Amino acid sequence: MKFEFKASFDRSVKSFPDYEKAEIKNLAIELVGMLSRDRAVHKGVGLKRLKGNFWEIRKGLKTRILFHWDGELVEFVLAGNHDDVKRFIKAN
Repeated sequence: MKFEFKASFDRSVKSFPDYEKAEIKNLAIELVGMLSRDRAVHKGVGLKRLKGNFWEIRKGLKTRILFHWDGELVEFVLAGNHDDVKRFIKAN
């Protein structure tokens, strides 16, 4: 399985504190590992299909990671809160 961090994802991650930036990217990479091995995603991640091929996972209570999953490619699009994700989905 391949993954890609889109420019929009990198821009959105810049707004987070340094310690959280690494945690967000690590969670994204960990998710690809879980999906590629057909392992169950643990409940705390909160994997949820939103619209079409757009999905989200949670990092804690406030932070969401939005990604586009199509077959063998996972494209990380945005990191933000619930409202950020909702705005992005509505616009696309």
